[in-house]
Amino acid sequence: MKKLNLKVVACLMAGTLMCSSCIGSFSLFNSYAKWQCHMTSNKFVNAIVGFFLMPIVGSVTMLVDWLVLNTIEFWSGTNPMHASIGKTKQVMGSDGRYYAVTVTKNGYEVKAPTGEISYFTHDEKNDSWSLTQNGQTRELFRFNQDGTITTLLKDGQQLTVTPDEAGLYQVRMAMGDGHFFAMR
Repeated sequence: MKKLNLKVVACLMAGTLMCSSCIGSFSLFNSYAKWQCHMTSNKFVNAIVGFFLMPIVGSVTMLVDWLVLNTIEFWSGTNPMHASIGKTKQVMGSDGRYYAVTVTKNGYEVKAPTGEISYFTHDEKNDSWSLTQNGQTRELFRFNQDGTITTLLKDGQQLTVTPDEAGLYQVRMAMGDGHFFAMR
């Protein structure tokens, strides 16, 4: 009886490790499923072709996701399938105009409606973000080892703040960008 209980407990413990809610995003399988649904304009052809492909291709993509990609995502925090370098998205700015934002290897390229291009780049060595406009580059902020953020103000001074709402408030006040609202 004791041996049986030990085996049951061992199986339950192994089961809890397999079901620890670290599922991952299954990006490869989801990309395949999306492609399968839209490979032709006829949903009946998609269904028939999918009927034959899904057991083979779907199983392989699910297995690769489960064993490789989701493991990489768990340990590194990013899924290799999410690398969207070169992908462009239209984003509405606070001025109501649309800007084209393109993901680059180490940051973003932002093209204004006027055609002006700005670059936001991340420097891994310094863990900092910089802005390049009209050939001039200036560091915007940097992440410090102690968990704080150091930002450069318009007048060239540095301000070190905590990465929370209070820190953002300090930066906005120092830059003269404090908006005041009255509530009743």
